[in-house]
Amino acid sequence: MRLVFLGDIVGRSGREAVIAHLPRLKATLDPDLIVANGENAAGGFGITDKIAQDFYQAGVDCLTTGNHVWDQKELVGTIDRDPRLLRPLNFPDGTPGRGATLLGIRGGRKVLVANVMARLFMDALDDPFAAIDRVLRSYRLGGGVDAILIDFHGEATSEKMAMGHFLDGRVSGVVGTHSHVPTADAQILPGGTAYQSDAGMCGDYDSVIGMKKESSVARFVRKLPTERMTPADKEATVCGIFLETDDRSGLARRIDPIRLGGRLAQAMPSLAVPNLQGPGVQTTSG
Repeated sequence: MRLVFLGDIVGRSGREAVIAHLPRLKATLDPDLIVANGENAAGGFGITDKIAQDFYQAGVDCLTTGNHVWDQKELVGTIDRDPRLLRPLNFPDGTPGRGATLLGIRGGRKVLVANVMARLFMDALDDPFAAIDRVLRSYRLGGGVDAILIDFHGEATSEKMAMGHFLDGRVSGVVGTHSHVPTADAQILPGGTAYQSDAGMCGDYDSVIGMKKESSVARFVRKLPTERMTPADKEATVCGIFLETDDRSGLARRIDPIRLGGRLAQAMPSLAVPNLQGPGVQTTSG
């Protein structure tokens, strides 16, 4: 199975870049499922139902979020109607929306996508490790679920790495979001789970994590509040990962970075690169 995960989409520049590059991603990688983190898609803060629908129409199958999920207040009243738009799983009971969803894909196969938020340097939420563990008691690779993909939204790489090892062998992939910077540690862990500390953002990298650099720098230099931060609006780089799983086990066969457009060095996986080593060994990008 082939899965594409795209990191935090920031503002109009990020939205437009994702929509523009999706046809190439679909034509080149023929993914069974495309997941994207949309929590910064609406002006850098949150997401709206309208924006979510635009992504679905363009070919995104599922959207995850994070600490900015409620920045657009309208979402509180609409998220329950959209099973493909997730908020972090470890919000308290009674919070609108859902943190995991089971999606049917071609061939009658099923993929579980879950969105969990870390706690170090983040808002205080319920234990993310216990929350995802409870979900996995009901969904098991090879037990009616063909792949399981986790978006772990957090600040500390240590907490993200700990989650990767906690879930190693139980899920297809654990991919971090939130820092907006793609990490170089894409790997397959010993138990067969693909891992990357952060997928990076889909946004303008001539910025400070997607926001206009002038106002962001001023906040650090003067230690004074400035005008509301707004997303940088030059050409965005679409960042994410390509994950291929073993059809029998649901574990990872390869994980490769995706970087398209904008300022960063480009990286586009190729299906022409064979993977002959089997689960547990990472291949390289073409």
